[in-house]
Amino acid sequence: MAKLLEYNATLAERIDITDALTIFRVKPDTMPAERPWFVPGQYCVLGMNNAEKPELGSTRRSMSIASAPEDDGAVEFYIRWVAKPESENPLTHMLWKSAKPGERMYMRPVAAGVFTIKDTVGIDDSRLRVMVAAGTGSAPFVSMVRSELRRDPNADLSKYVLLHGASYPADLGYRDELAQMVERNKLKYWGTVSRPKEAPDWKGDVGRVEAYFEGARLDELEKRCGLPAGGFTPKNVVVYICGLTGTITGTVIPLIDRAFVPDFKRIREALGVPPDAKDSVFYEQYDTEPVINIKDPAVTEPLKARMQAALAKL
Repeated sequence: MAKLLEYNATLAERIDITDALTIFRVKPDTMPAERPWFVPGQYCVLGMNNAEKPELGSTRRSMSIASAPEDDGAVEFYIRWVAKPESENPLTHMLWKSAKPGERMYMRPVAAGVFTIKDTVGIDDSRLRVMVAAGTGSAPFVSMVRSELRRDPNADLSKYVLLHGASYPADLGYRDELAQMVERNKLKYWGTVSRPKEAPDWKGDVGRVEAYFEGARLDELEKRCGLPAGGFTPKNVVVYICGLTGTITGTVIPLIDRAFVPDFKRIREALGVPPDAKDSVFYEQYDTEPVINIKDPAVTEPLKARMQAALAKL
């Protein structure tokens, strides 16, 4: 039999947003002694044993933390059920079938990752923080703004811009909570849905979240953010992206024309970015392959020319 995990945590609460989107709150048997034990933007590992097919053993997956590090008690994760898993032992299928409050599971109470304000531009950076999220990619950003409010309920969140894309309005998890932050703390938040025809009552933005950065829509976003014409540049803005590869690529490429430099060494080199140019667009990606096909000159050469022209204008 494949090796099983030794469970060390309990599912404290489960909130089903839709059939395929759920908030899981997991409480480890022993919380880390150091507090806070993680930084907003980090992730930790969840796991379960396959009860239906014990011969498959266990599965562990890294999941972004949605709760604030200042919170006590259970740790929150925002997870989507994977309809077409690459693994024959998918964690989300186990969670959806058997994870009820009180269920035992595995959680490694050690956080990892550098997709944080601290590890990218530094907490004292004064630029607008534009956070681009697709689906459950909003989790690390929710952690960031929650952390600000746990430390000061009246915190000014006006330098945070959260753009959240989903298929339907119901899929925009945390929308009500974020709307309150807009009202009370000046958060800039816009949700967008990619299938508006199936949601006739939706009055908000439409299209995929990366479409905010295409042509005239970027000019419009610039105005919404309170920036002057042409002001959406690394001098005033830093961009964070969390979502599928298509979302990352679809955001990174149009921002090249505004001189945003991706935090990925091989892409920097392929686009001829000078060593002293600072990174200004960061993304969370578990795949080690670049989000741009840097092996194809037909792709990289035009992008390189665009990057050089944009950098020259700064």
